[in-house]
Amino acid sequence: MNTMTARVVHTTIERPWQDVYDFASQPRNMPLWASGLASGLTQQGDEWLADGGPVGTVRVRFAPENDYGVIDHTVTMESGLLVHNALRVVPNGDGAEVMFTLLRLPGMDDSAFAADAAHVAKDLAALKAIMEG
Repeated sequence: MNTMTARVVHTTIERPWQDVYDFASQPRNMPLWASGLASGLTQQGDEWLADGGPVGTVRVRFAPENDYGVIDHTVTMESGLLVHNALRVVPNGDGAEVMFTLLRLPGMDDSAFAADAAHVAKDLAALKAIMEG
C-alpha cells in the first residue's frame, strides 16, 4: 500500500499535559468530547464498542496507558476496514499540545478529507473547552 496523505490537527490547552492525558485517554470520557463516539463506548474485553451511525457498530482498541501521552487507537468498521488513529498529548510549556494525525483513506475525495479535518478540529476544541473550563 502507498502512503496516505496526512494532516496533523492540533490544539493548545492551558492545562498540564498529564491532566489532559489522564482525562482524554479514558474511553469512558471520550463521548464528552469526541463526537464520533457520542453514543458512548461499551467495554468488551480489550476492545470498546460504539454505534458508528451509518457505518454500523465499530470496535475500538486503545494503546495501553503510558507515560508518553500516546492515545493511539485502532477503529475496526463493521465492513472490516481498519482505521489507525494517532493521538498524542505532549507538554507545551506549562500546558499541553494535543495532536491528531488524520490520514486520508483510499477513495476519499478532497471535500471528505477537509470535512474529517474540520470534525477533528471541532472535537479537539471541545476537549480544550472541558479542560480549560
